[in-house]
Amino acid sequence: MSKGKINVSVENIFPLIKKFLYSDQEIFLRELISNATDATLKLKHMSNIGEFKQDFGNPIIEVKIDKKNSKIHIIDQGVGMTENEVKKYINEVAFSGAEEFIEKYKDSAKDSGIIGHFGLGFYSAFMVSDSVEIITKSFKKSPAVHWSCDGSPEFNLVKSNKKDRGTEIILNISKDSKSFLEENTISDLLKKYNRFMPIPIKFGTKEITNKTGEGKDEKEIKETIDNIINITEPAWTKKPKDLNEEDYKTFYKDLYPMNFEDPLFNIHLNVDYPFNLTGILYFPKITNDINLQKDKIQLYQNQVFVTDNVEGIVPEFLTLLRGVIDSPDIPLNVSRSYLQVDSAVKKISNYITRKVADKLNSLFKEDRKKFEEKWNDIKVIIEYGMLSEEKFYEKSNAFALFPTTENKFFTYDELIKKIKKNHKDKDDKTVILYSSNIQEQDSYIKEANKKGYTVLLLDSPIASHLIQKLETTKEKISFARVDSDAIDNLIKKDEKSISKLSEKEQEKLKEQIEEVVPKDKYSVQLEAMDSESLPFMITQPEFMRRMKDMQNTGGTSMFGNMPEMYNLVVNTNNQLVNDIFKTKTKNKRDRLIKQSLDLARLSQNLLKGQDLTEFIKRSFELIK
Repeated sequence: MSKGKINVSVENIFPLIKKFLYSDQEIFLRELISNATDATLKLKHMSNIGEFKQDFGNPIIEVKIDKKNSKIHIIDQGVGMTENEVKKYINEVAFSGAEEFIEKYKDSAKDSGIIGHFGLGFYSAFMVSDSVEIITKSFKKSPAVHWSCDGSPEFNLVKSNKKDRGTEIILNISKDSKSFLEENTISDLLKKYNRFMPIPIKFGTKEITNKTGEGKDEKEIKETIDNIINITEPAWTKKPKDLNEEDYKTFYKDLYPMNFEDPLFNIHLNVDYPFNLTGILYFPKITNDINLQKDKIQLYQNQVFVTDNVEGIVPEFLTLLRGVIDSPDIPLNVSRSYLQVDSAVKKISNYITRKVADKLNSLFKEDRKKFEEKWNDIKVIIEYGMLSEEKFYEKSNAFALFPTTENKFFTYDELIKKIKKNHKDKDDKTVILYSSNIQEQDSYIKEANKKGYTVLLLDSPIASHLIQKLETTKEKISFARVDSDAIDNLIKKDEKSISKLSEKEQEKLKEQIEEVVPKDKYSVQLEAMDSESLPFMITQPEFMRRMKDMQNTGGTSMFGNMPEMYNLVVNTNNQLVNDIFKTKTKNKRDRLIKQSLDLARLSQNLLKGQDLTEFIKRSFELIK
């Protein structure tokens, strides 16, 4: 048995860091500006605790492009480095100056906003550069130094004549990366990754026009000022009590400048135990196309943009929201590109779920009418949450609404209380009728309303899944679409009107209809309904309709390929049905039955192709 140390060769590891550490070349700018920010925040912290006695001033970070000489300069006015510090922080791969600083000042620097952790960010510069230079002067009394490296393990370190504290990184851009010398490219990257960083970032200048004097003496004075591209104190870094509704809307427009609609409301996240998390989540108006709504939440770490894929941190149903989440405790991989699996992530996800549920509950209690008005715009998120998150489902009972086709709103408990008496089936289950399309199912809704039934409007793209969830978790309830055979199965059907036709006449009528109607698709049922009700109505057994829906949406049925089977409900009290029965000529009677059947099929969107063509032709003939 033997023991020893694994040796890592810089000659082998350095090319790997250059090529494979980061998934995108553009990350270099984020990393170098993060380092410059850390350098400035370190000096600010030491100034605050009295270790830096000089004037801290108003330091900025500057990015400059020298297209002629193929260079990019990143300049800060932070702590700078001594010769020994350059050897320590730059020449020792993966030694993090930020980690060392936080450890040294652990009692006072935990909230300093220091970004770096791994000590690798600087090397991203070599992904776009043939060589990199560092000119730096420490805030301590020591001479400035100039470090340079061509991407090999060899480097040069000499004295420099730099007079001011801080660090300048010079990237000598390679031929393959010339696109990074374009102003628009760098501007876009700064806005993407550094738009909310805590130190002002200058990129070029801009011209502004001011007016002086009045009337004839009024003059326009043009002035050139620094072009600061970032907002150093974004709304999520402030306390909720320091913000008003307009502040939240303004920040929303900063995040989504191309979105012209105001959000419905927001949730401000602010927690410091057992993890640090800040952020603002906005409820936008949600369309029925859920996939178009996702990936709008931005993840930051200490105000540095990381990703807009927040899967894992934010529960899936809340990926439909918009906004920002910022946490130094979210575990990222070494390149700060994506999440590492960690127990803290689950805690953060649970916290966000709870905060959203609590906010919805408070909005409902504060102003129910206003909440109802917004229901159509937020229902998909709430229904999605009820399906996917058990804790959210439990809390949702207090604020989830069930709208009716008459534009009334009920919580689940209110709904059951309202319909329990007259919505019972033979098994003593409460049957909840609903419509999935108020336009297509209008005649069925009217029939149900005539019989005293309340019909819900459940028309979101995930309503069918929610129905199944409710049926399995709530006691003794079942849902049935209003155009199904559910009404016929309710106890109230026993209170129907007396038919105008005798039993013998009904038997004969049924035979006449079955001669015309395809037996493989329709089961004829004679019902004595109100005389004003439609003569022929088509319903489908609820169970069979659900199986067909499952097949149509890509699911599989345990019963294989379900056939198209419907009930043809014939109202024996309707005058047209009586006229059909009394018609002497078989051809005329058959044509009336066929026409009535096709009208019923048309109301269910079942009349298509050749059948539709024949129906139109027959209709014109009847008019003549």
